[in-house]
Amino acid sequence: MKFNLNKTNNLQTIMKKILIPTDFSQNAEYALKVAAQIAKKNNGEIILLHMLEFPNQASDAIGSGAAIPEIMFFKNAAIKKLEDLMDEDYLDGLKVSEIVQFELAFDGILKISQLNNVDLIVMGSHGASGYKEMFIGSNAEKVVRNSEVPVLIIKKEENDFTVNNFVFASDFSDEVKKPFEKVVDFANKFDSTLHLVMVNTPNNFKSTSTSEETMKKFLSNFNVQKVETHVYNETNVEKGILNFSNSINADLIGMSTHGRKGLSHFFNGSISEDLVNHATRPVITFKI
Repeated sequence: MKFNLNKTNNLQTIMKKILIPTDFSQNAEYALKVAAQIAKKNNGEIILLHMLEFPNQASDAIGSGAAIPEIMFFKNAAIKKLEDLMDEDYLDGLKVSEIVQFELAFDGILKISQLNNVDLIVMGSHGASGYKEMFIGSNAEKVVRNSEVPVLIIKKEENDFTVNNFVFASDFSDEVKKPFEKVVDFANKFDSTLHLVMVNTPNNFKSTSTSEETMKKFLSNFNVQKVETHVYNETNVEKGILNFSNSINADLIGMSTHGRKGLSHFFNGSISEDLVNHATRPVITFKI
């Protein structure tokens, strides 16, 4: 179902200040290249962040000052790598700054994003699977779970990051309205067709008419330039989102996340985090 909505709003850009954590891997550079494209389209700036993680005994040495020469060696090496990155052609014309932080990666990423009033975090990720996914998880998954700002996950090289078809899956309840403002802002800035999809599963089934009415009512509060609504039936929500996205050759998948923690997260899981691990397409998450 297609809608043409012409309500006005006063949304602010979500892409002025972009944080890119890097471990200097190929996937991290994929994220940086996408961030550069977003920054150029929105007159934004980039903050490059590298986290230096040390084992507990090294942390103790930092406190005593015993390992300062070794620590400075690693810090200076990281700064040199960051400066080399900053000289890449695809960053020409952009304001780029660098930060080296001694901390666990996902903790440091969240702290730096808050201290610098970051609007968007862009991360590269290989994903995680099996034992690692259940008990450890990727840094990207942890950032997605806890970040207060949108997180864009890039899995492969995107030399021309266009978002013609942007899938946003939700139950379209009232709690999603606030993060959806940023979804709309993102879609409008990229001139995307926003595909709203409600996935019906055997355990949580709604009729097509009920689902469409829910989405229509939800949309009445927003100004989306180009939007379509879809009802998709599948055995579970994650599979429904992935299969629907494949069917329209989506450029980006969006989700809102609750950021569940502890036992609640272990037993309930998070569809957003599962998508970060399993999707081959870019995924962007928005905190409820």
